[in-house]
Amino acid sequence: MLRKKTNGVARRPQGASILRDTAHKSVDRRTFLKGSGVAAGGLAAISAMGGSVTQAKAQAGAGAVKNVKTVCTHCSVGCTVVAEVSNGVWVGQEPGWDSPFNLGAHCAKGAAVREHAHGERRLKYPMKKEGGEWRKISWEQAINEIGDQMMQIREESGPDSVYWLGSAKHNNEQAYLFRKFAAYWGTNNVDHQARICHSTTVAGVANTWGYGAMTNSYNDIHNSRAIFIIGGNPAEAHPVSLLHVLRAKEQNNAPLIVCDPRFTRTAAHADEYVRFRPGSDVALIWGILWHIFDNGWEDKEFIRTRVWGMDQIKEEVARWTPDEVERVTGTPGSQLKRVARTLANNRPGTVIWCMGGTQHTNGNNNTRAYCVLQLALGNMGTTGGGTNIFRGHDNVQGATDLGVLSHTLPGYYGLSAGAWGHWSRVWGEDLDWLKGQFAKTTGADGKEKNLMNLTGIPVSRWIDGVLEDPANTDQPAEVRAMVLWGHAPNSQTRMTEMKTAMEKLDTLVVIDPFPTVSAVLHDRTDGVYLLPATTQFETHGSVTASNRSIQWRDQVIEPLFESKTDHEIIGLFAKKFGFHDRIFRNIDLEDDGITPNIEDTTREFNRGMWTVGYTGQSPERIKLHMANQHTFDRTTLQANGGPADGDYYGMPWPCWGTADMKHPGTPNLYDMSKPVAEGGLSFRARFGVERDGQNLLAEGVSNPGAEIQDGYPEFTMQMLMDLGWDGDLTDEERAAIDAVAGPKTNWKTDLSGGIQRVAIKHGCSPFGNAKARAVVWTFPDPVPLHREPLYTNRRDLVADYPTYEDRKFYRLPTLYASIQKQDFSRDYPIILTSGRLVEYEGGGDETRSNPWLAELQQDMFVEINPRDANNIGIRDGAQVWVEGPEGGKVKVMAMVTERVGEGVAFMPFHFGGHYQGEDQRSKYPKGADPYVLGESTNTAQTYGYDSVTQMQETKATLCKISAA
Repeated sequence: MLRKKTNGVARRPQGASILRDTAHKSVDRRTFLKGSGVAAGGLAAISAMGGSVTQAKAQAGAGAVKNVKTVCTHCSVGCTVVAEVSNGVWVGQEPGWDSPFNLGAHCAKGAAVREHAHGERRLKYPMKKEGGEWRKISWEQAINEIGDQMMQIREESGPDSVYWLGSAKHNNEQAYLFRKFAAYWGTNNVDHQARICHSTTVAGVANTWGYGAMTNSYNDIHNSRAIFIIGGNPAEAHPVSLLHVLRAKEQNNAPLIVCDPRFTRTAAHADEYVRFRPGSDVALIWGILWHIFDNGWEDKEFIRTRVWGMDQIKEEVARWTPDEVERVTGTPGSQLKRVARTLANNRPGTVIWCMGGTQHTNGNNNTRAYCVLQLALGNMGTTGGGTNIFRGHDNVQGATDLGVLSHTLPGYYGLSAGAWGHWSRVWGEDLDWLKGQFAKTTGADGKEKNLMNLTGIPVSRWIDGVLEDPANTDQPAEVRAMVLWGHAPNSQTRMTEMKTAMEKLDTLVVIDPFPTVSAVLHDRTDGVYLLPATTQFETHGSVTASNRSIQWRDQVIEPLFESKTDHEIIGLFAKKFGFHDRIFRNIDLEDDGITPNIEDTTREFNRGMWTVGYTGQSPERIKLHMANQHTFDRTTLQANGGPADGDYYGMPWPCWGTADMKHPGTPNLYDMSKPVAEGGLSFRARFGVERDGQNLLAEGVSNPGAEIQDGYPEFTMQMLMDLGWDGDLTDEERAAIDAVAGPKTNWKTDLSGGIQRVAIKHGCSPFGNAKARAVVWTFPDPVPLHREPLYTNRRDLVADYPTYEDRKFYRLPTLYASIQKQDFSRDYPIILTSGRLVEYEGGGDETRSNPWLAELQQDMFVEINPRDANNIGIRDGAQVWVEGPEGGKVKVMAMVTERVGEGVAFMPFHFGGHYQGEDQRSKYPKGADPYVLGESTNTAQTYGYDSVTQMQETKATLCKISAA
C-alpha cells in the first residue's frame, strides 16, 4: 500500500474534500455509491479490482445488455474494456479476456473507467467567465465569440499569437485533424503532452537507429532473459504491464534490475535494486559499460556489422572508472560490475525506461545512453531484447505519430518544403494558399522566411511565448490566446509563472470533459471559456498502444450532457474560420454537414503516412483484429488461423504499403531474422551512406530473402531503375511516382506505395539497411555526456561536468549556464523529484473526479527520508512547506519513509486545485470540482529544458522543506 490508511491517530485533512464532507454526514457505503452515481456499475468495478468477475445479467424490466468493446483511456498498455450497455446507459464493465495485452486484467484506474464517462463532476455545457462568475452559454455563442476574438488577434498580431495545444487523449483521427487544422489556421504553435513526457526518447532513439518508438512489445518481454528498468515505475504507472514483466521473471528466471533514485513498488519486485543520484543516468550507464568493455563482454560481431561509432563511445566510457562513477552517482562500482555481469550472462535482455530518464536537461543524452547499452550487448533487433519504452497516456504514441508537435507534420516528415509539398498532395491543397496562411519573419541573416518551415514554440515553453519580449523571439508577436484542448496544465513546471501567463492572455479556452486546473489557477474574472468535450467512450476511432499496435474503440454511449466530440468541435471552428470546405474536401461529412467521418479520416492519413507505415492498417483491418482478439498468440501477437491469419495484433507500424498488400505489421523493429514481408526489418538508413570516410551502411548482413545481401540506402525511383526493378511497377504506380518527382521520388513521398511494394517484393526494407549510430553528430553532445542539472547541490561536480551555454532554439532564448553558475544549494539543499501514483493519472482531473479512485488517495504528500525529517524537525503526517529556489512553494503532508534516500524528496504530480497553501475549490464551476484537491508539485518545480527537444526538467531540481 502507498501508506497505512489508519494507525489509530486522527490525521487532519490538508484541505476541503467532498469525500470527507460526505463522510462527516455518516453516509453508509450504499448511499455513498448511489450519490456518486456509481451504484449501477459498482459490482462489476469491485469484481475487476479484486473480486471474482461475473457476467452481467439484465435485471427484470431492463433492456437487453449489449457488450461494446473499447480501450481504456488511461496509460498506453491498451487494455480492452468490455462495456455493458443497457438502454443507452453504461451499467457495468469487464476486462477484455481475449485481449493479448491485458489478458483479462485491469488496474484500479482501468476498473473504474465507467465512472470516467458517467461522472457527475464533468463539464455539462459551455461556460464563460464573466464578471468573476461562471455563466452557461450555448455552443453557437461560444464558437462565435471565441472565433471572433481569435480572428481579431490574428488580424492584429498574426496566426502564431494563437496557440493550439492538442492532446494525447484524442484518438488518431482527431489528432490528425487537429494537426491539419493548425496547418490550415497557419501556425506551428501546436503541441501536446509528448513534449513533456517522451520527446527526448523520440529524438534520442530515432537518431540512433531510425524510429523513435518502443522497439518490441509488452508481450515480447515474455522472451527476455534479463529485464533492466531505469527511471520507470510500471507497477504504478502502467500496472498491467507488470503482468508481462513478471511472466519473464518467473518463466525464464530472468533477473529484474531496477535503477531508480527511489525504492518504488516496481523496485520491490527486483532481484537487484540500484539507487543512484537523480540526474546521473549517463554516468550510471557508462559505469555499467565500463565493466562490459573492460571484460570484453560486448557483442563484437553485432557492433562490427550493425553499429557505427562505438569506438568513440569506448573512449568516453574509459573515463568512467568505478571510483568516478561512485563519486558522481553514489552507486558502488562493485554493484555495477554485478549488474554488468548479469546483463552479459543473460541475453537477450530488454531495457525499459520512462519519464525518470527523459525529463532532464540532458534527457536526450540519457535515452541515447540506454540505446548504446543495448547496442553494445547485441540486444537489438531480436526477440526478448530491444528498448521497451512505456508511454504514459493511452494515445500519446498515436498523437505523436500523427504530428501534434511544433516541429513536424504527421508521420515525422518535418517542416521542410518537401514535407509541406507531400502533405499538400495528400490533402489536395494548393500549396501557395497554405503558404499564405502563415506569417513571415526576418531571419538573423536579414532574409525573409515563412514561419511554416520553422519550428513552433513547444508546450513546455508556452508560458514564455506569452511573457517573453517578442524582440527576443523568432515570431512577430507574443502569444495572446491559449487553447488547452485535453491537456492538464498542472503537469507542467513553473506554475507560478504559468499563473501570470494565463492572466496576461486576451483569451483562455479550455476544451475538455473536465474543467482542469486551467479553470482555477489564475485570478481572471473574464475571457475564459470552458467547452465540454466528450470522453473517448462517446465516440469511436483508432488508438495506438505503446508497442505501436493500432486498436479500434467502438462508441459505448451517446455524448452526455451538452458535450461534443473533438472532431465535431474541429469542424465547428473550421466552419467559423472559413476553411471547412477545404480541410474536409476529401473526407465525408456526417449528416450535420459539419462533423468529419472518422473512417474516412483514417483513410486520409493512410494515404500520406508512408514514413512510419501507417498506410496498411485500414479501418476494416483494425476492426477485424478487434473482433478476433482471441485468435492472436499471447506472446508473439501473431494470429494463429482465423480471418487475420499471420497478422500481428494491431498491425504494429510500420505496416508497409497499402491495405491490399496485407503486410502483417512489424512486431519487433530491426529484426533481421524475418523477411521484411513477414515483419522483419533492418536499421534505417536515414543518416547518409558515409561519415568521415567510414561506411554507415550495414556490413554483409540483411534480412532473409533480400536480393541485396549487404547494406543499402533508402529506396528511390532512381534506385529501382538502377536495379532494374522498375518494371515491377504498375502503370498506375508509375504515373503516381512521375507526378511527384519522377526518378527523385522516394519511398516516403510515393503516394501509390509502389516503391515500397517493389522493394519488399525483392526482400528489402524500403528505408534501407544501415548501421545504428552510437554517435549523433547533429546533437549538442554527439557522444552522450553527463552534465550536472541546472539546480545541483553537487557544486564540486559543476566544473567537471558543466551544463550548456545559454542558447536560442524553438523560437525562444533558453537558459543553461546562467542558472547553473548560481549556487542555490545552501538554502535549498534537498533534491526534488516527482512521479506517478497507481491511483491517479496525468494531471489527475479525471481520476480525482472519480469517487472509486478519489477514495483511495485523498492527500497530496512529499516523501522525506527519516534522517532529513529528523534534522528538519518534522513528523510523519505533519503539514510541511516544500519550496523551490524560484519561489514556488506547496503545503503538503509529510510522509517519512526510506523509499527516498537521504537528501532526496519525492512528490506525485497528479494533484491540483490548491495553490501555495490556498484551497481553490470555490473557483471551479459549481458541481465540476474534483472530489480530491491538492497542491501541484510543479508549483515548486523550476526552470530547465532538454538541449534538443525542450523537455522540461522535473526529476532533479532543489527544494527546502520546513514545518507548516
